[in-house]
Amino acid sequence: MKKTFFLLAAALICTMSANAQKFALVDMDYILKNIPAYERANEQLNQVSKKWQAEVEAVDNEAKTLYKNYQNEAVFLSEKQKTEREQAIVDKEKEASELKKKYFGPEGELFKKRESLVQPIQDEIYNAVKAVADQRGFQVILDRASDTSGIIFASPAIDVSNEVLGKLGYSN
Repeated sequence: MKKTFFLLAAALICTMSANAQKFALVDMDYILKNIPAYERANEQLNQVSKKWQAEVEAVDNEAKTLYKNYQNEAVFLSEKQKTEREQAIVDKEKEASELKKKYFGPEGELFKKRESLVQPIQDEIYNAVKAVADQRGFQVILDRASDTSGIIFASPAIDVSNEVLGKLGYSN
Protein backbone atom coordinates (compact mmCIF):
# COMPACT_ATOMS: atom_id res chain seq x y z
CA MET A 1 0.00 0.00 0.00
CA LYS A 2 2.82 2.40 0.89
CA LYS A 3 4.58 1.59 -2.37
CA THR A 4 1.44 2.40 -4.37
CA PHE A 5 0.97 5.64 -2.46
CA PHE A 6 4.56 6.74 -3.13
CA LEU A 7 4.25 5.87 -6.82
CA LEU A 8 0.99 7.79 -7.05
CA ALA A 9 2.50 10.79 -5.21
CA ALA A 10 5.59 10.71 -7.45
CA ALA A 11 3.42 10.56 -10.58
CA LEU A 12 1.33 13.47 -9.29
CA ILE A 13 4.44 15.55 -8.55
CA CYS A 14 5.93 14.79 -11.98
CA THR A 15 2.64 15.74 -13.66
CA MET A 16 2.47 19.00 -11.72
CA SER A 17 6.14 19.76 -12.52
CA ALA A 18 5.61 19.08 -16.21
CA ASN A 19 2.67 21.49 -16.32
CA ALA A 20 4.64 24.21 -14.57
CA GLN A 21 7.49 24.04 -17.08
CA LYS A 22 5.79 24.79 -20.38
CA PHE A 23 8.07 27.18 -22.24
CA ALA A 24 9.07 28.30 -25.70
CA LEU A 25 11.74 30.29 -27.48
CA VAL A 26 11.73 33.28 -29.75
CA ASP A 27 14.61 34.71 -31.72
CA MET A 28 14.29 38.49 -31.40
CA ASP A 29 17.01 39.12 -33.99
CA TYR A 30 15.09 37.02 -36.50
CA ILE A 31 11.80 38.73 -35.65
CA LEU A 32 13.28 42.23 -35.90
CA LYS A 33 14.98 41.45 -39.22
CA ASN A 34 11.58 40.47 -40.63
CA ILE A 35 9.84 43.70 -39.61
CA PRO A 36 10.36 46.39 -42.28
CA ALA A 37 9.41 49.21 -39.87
CA TYR A 38 12.30 48.21 -37.59
CA GLU A 39 14.75 48.23 -40.49
CA ARG A 40 13.49 51.69 -41.55
CA ALA A 41 13.80 52.97 -37.99
CA ASN A 42 17.38 51.69 -37.78
CA GLU A 43 18.26 53.32 -41.09
CA GLN A 44 16.75 56.61 -39.94
CA LEU A 45 18.71 56.40 -36.69
CA ASN A 46 21.94 55.71 -38.60
CA GLN A 47 21.40 58.73 -40.84
CA VAL A 48 20.65 61.04 -37.92
CA SER A 49 23.62 59.66 -35.99
CA LYS A 50 25.99 60.29 -38.91
CA LYS A 51 24.69 63.85 -39.29
CA TRP A 52 25.14 64.60 -35.60
CA GLN A 53 28.56 62.93 -35.54
CA ALA A 54 29.69 65.15 -38.44
CA GLU A 55 28.45 68.21 -36.52
CA VAL A 56 30.40 67.20 -33.41
CA GLU A 57 33.53 66.48 -35.48
CA ALA A 58 33.28 69.88 -37.19
CA VAL A 59 33.27 71.70 -33.85
CA ASP A 60 36.08 69.46 -32.59
CA ASN A 61 38.11 70.24 -35.72
CA GLU A 62 37.56 73.96 -35.13
CA ALA A 63 39.04 73.52 -31.65
CA LYS A 64 42.04 71.65 -33.09
CA THR A 65 42.56 74.37 -35.69
CA LEU A 66 42.45 77.05 -33.01
CA TYR A 67 45.02 75.11 -31.01
CA LYS A 68 47.37 74.64 -33.99
CA ASN A 69 47.12 78.34 -34.84
CA TYR A 70 47.81 79.20 -31.22
CA GLN A 71 50.92 76.99 -31.17
CA ASN A 72 52.23 78.58 -34.37
CA GLU A 73 51.60 82.13 -33.20
CA ALA A 74 52.28 81.81 -29.45
CA VAL A 75 55.73 83.41 -29.62
CA PHE A 76 54.26 86.54 -31.23
CA LEU A 77 51.35 86.98 -28.81
CA SER A 78 51.19 89.06 -25.66
CA GLU A 79 50.18 87.42 -22.38
CA LYS A 80 46.67 88.89 -22.73
CA GLN A 81 46.32 87.53 -26.29
CA LYS A 82 47.61 84.12 -25.18
CA THR A 83 45.04 84.02 -22.40
CA GLU A 84 42.25 85.01 -24.81
CA ARG A 85 43.27 82.38 -27.35
CA GLU A 86 43.60 79.70 -24.68
CA GLN A 87 40.13 80.55 -23.42
CA ALA A 88 38.74 80.39 -26.97
CA ILE A 89 40.27 76.92 -27.40
CA VAL A 90 38.85 75.73 -24.08
CA ASP A 91 35.43 77.13 -24.96
CA LYS A 92 35.44 75.41 -28.36
CA GLU A 93 36.48 72.08 -26.81
CA LYS A 94 33.76 72.48 -24.20
CA GLU A 95 31.23 73.23 -26.97
CA ALA A 96 32.23 70.02 -28.78
CA SER A 97 31.97 68.02 -25.57
CA GLU A 98 28.54 69.45 -24.73
CA LEU A 99 27.32 68.82 -28.26
CA LYS A 100 28.49 65.22 -28.06
CA LYS A 101 26.73 64.79 -24.72
CA LYS A 102 23.57 66.44 -26.08
CA TYR A 103 23.37 64.08 -29.04
CA PHE A 104 24.96 60.86 -27.80
CA GLY A 105 24.75 60.98 -24.00
CA PRO A 106 22.66 58.56 -21.93
CA GLU A 107 19.64 60.87 -22.13
CA GLY A 108 20.69 62.48 -25.40
CA GLU A 109 18.83 63.13 -28.61
CA LEU A 110 19.83 59.79 -30.18
CA PHE A 111 18.47 57.90 -27.16
CA LYS A 112 15.20 59.84 -27.34
CA LYS A 113 14.94 59.33 -31.11
CA ARG A 114 15.62 55.59 -30.75
CA GLU A 115 13.01 55.36 -28.02
CA SER A 116 10.39 57.16 -30.12
CA LEU A 117 11.05 55.03 -33.20
CA VAL A 118 11.76 51.60 -31.73
CA GLN A 119 9.66 51.49 -28.54
CA PRO A 120 6.30 51.16 -30.38
CA ILE A 121 7.71 48.24 -32.39
CA GLN A 122 9.02 46.58 -29.23
CA ASP A 123 5.65 47.05 -27.52
CA GLU A 124 3.89 45.48 -30.50
CA ILE A 125 6.28 42.50 -30.42
CA TYR A 126 5.77 42.11 -26.67
CA ASN A 127 1.98 42.03 -27.13
CA ALA A 128 2.31 39.45 -29.91
CA VAL A 129 4.61 37.27 -27.76
CA LYS A 130 2.15 37.54 -24.89
CA ALA A 131 -0.74 36.58 -27.19
CA VAL A 132 1.15 33.50 -28.42
CA ALA A 133 2.02 32.57 -24.83
CA ASP A 134 -1.61 32.92 -23.73
CA GLN A 135 -2.91 31.03 -26.75
CA ARG A 136 -0.46 28.13 -26.41
CA GLY A 137 -0.31 28.09 -22.61
CA PHE A 138 3.37 28.96 -22.20
CA GLN A 139 4.47 30.26 -18.83
CA VAL A 140 7.90 31.38 -20.07
CA ILE A 141 9.17 32.48 -23.45
CA LEU A 142 12.93 32.94 -23.70
CA ASP A 143 14.85 34.98 -26.25
CA ARG A 144 17.15 32.62 -28.10
CA ALA A 145 19.23 35.54 -29.48
CA SER A 146 19.97 37.03 -26.05
CA ASP A 147 23.50 36.55 -24.76
CA THR A 148 22.21 36.25 -21.21
CA SER A 149 19.68 33.45 -21.78
CA GLY A 150 22.22 30.70 -21.20
CA ILE A 151 20.60 28.35 -23.72
CA ILE A 152 23.06 25.75 -24.93
CA PHE A 153 20.62 23.66 -26.96
CA ALA A 154 17.04 24.25 -27.91
CA SER A 155 14.81 22.24 -30.15
CA PRO A 156 13.50 24.21 -33.14
CA ALA A 157 10.09 22.69 -32.37
CA ILE A 158 9.62 25.05 -29.42
CA ASP A 159 10.69 28.20 -31.32
CA VAL A 160 7.55 30.33 -31.79
CA SER A 161 9.23 33.22 -33.66
CA ASN A 162 7.17 32.61 -36.82
CA GLU A 163 3.94 32.63 -34.79
CA VAL A 164 4.93 35.96 -33.26
CA LEU A 165 5.61 37.34 -36.74
CA GLY A 166 2.20 36.01 -37.80
CA LYS A 167 0.52 37.79 -34.90
CA LEU A 168 2.30 40.97 -36.01
CA GLY A 169 0.94 40.51 -39.53
CA TYR A 170 4.23 39.49 -41.17
CA SER A 171 4.49 36.13 -42.81
CA ASN A 172 7.68 34.30 -43.52
